[in-house]
Amino acid sequence: MIYDSRGITVTSLFSMVIVISFVEMYFSYMHDRKLYTKRDTWTNLYLMTVAVIINLGMKTATFFLLNYCYQFRLFEIHNVWIYWTVLILGQDFLYWLLHTTGHYVRLFWAMHVTHHSSAHFNLTTGFRSTVFEPLYRVFFYLPLAFMGFNAIDILFAYLITQIYGNLVHTQTIGKLHPVIEYIFVTPSHHRVHHASNVRYLDKNMGMVLILWDRWFGTFQAELPEDEVKYGLTTQPEKTDAVNIVFHEFIAMSNDIKKAPTIADKIKYVFYPPGWSYDGSTKIAKLMQQDLKEAEGRK
Repeated sequence: MIYDSRGITVTSLFSMVIVISFVEMYFSYMHDRKLYTKRDTWTNLYLMTVAVIINLGMKTATFFLLNYCYQFRLFEIHNVWIYWTVLILGQDFLYWLLHTTGHYVRLFWAMHVTHHSSAHFNLTTGFRSTVFEPLYRVFFYLPLAFMGFNAIDILFAYLITQIYGNLVHTQTIGKLHPVIEYIFVTPSHHRVHHASNVRYLDKNMGMVLILWDRWFGTFQAELPEDEVKYGLTTQPEKTDAVNIVFHEFIAMSNDIKKAPTIADKIKYVFYPPGWSYDGSTKIAKLMQQDLKEAEGRK
């Protein structure tokens, strides 16, 4: 009965996201804001479908792995309010870690880049899923099982926070109250995250709380003088769904082939995106340092 009520809750919230997406789509059309295009929206929905299929395929394995690790829990929290508060906070922090890894390790970026590949930003962009993430996401959440949280609760907490994460993919909401902006991930924060501007690269990794980014140095506010440009620093030439999923794997493979040493080949896999053995391309942090120095000279 508890599981059924949770399923109803998730279904209701996800249905709400779909309804709100249609509302945003309608107002975008009525006011000629051009937030949506047919091809981009259909690509988002297609990639969401692929991710859902992989998620369903991995669901049993994910559950059993979490449930197995739960046997070795280090402690238990019996107060229901503390239990869910710690679970949500722990899950949100571990998502921040998962997400940050997806930006700072090229192998994981090759999978995560799918979500950033759209030059548009709207509620359906949240559906443009990192399709291979279900294959490795569970390993980031194993600490929760060892902390005494059962598999069903971990999965439920993830789904709830994921729905919140979908809602911040919008340009129709400006900045909110400063207290909300300081604590939570807002549409403004997430617009920065999806930007290809040098200043905004690899910023605002949180799902629900922006505090993790403020505390660990990955926060960047949206600035009126630096208007957000969505997508990747170099957009893929082909925008079909297959190329969107695999184009970074192809680019990484080509870089590995050109690398002169075994060490350099390994670095192309595990170093941040943009790293190159000859300095012909730069990682985001170095590009941001260059930007800061250039602005300082003005």
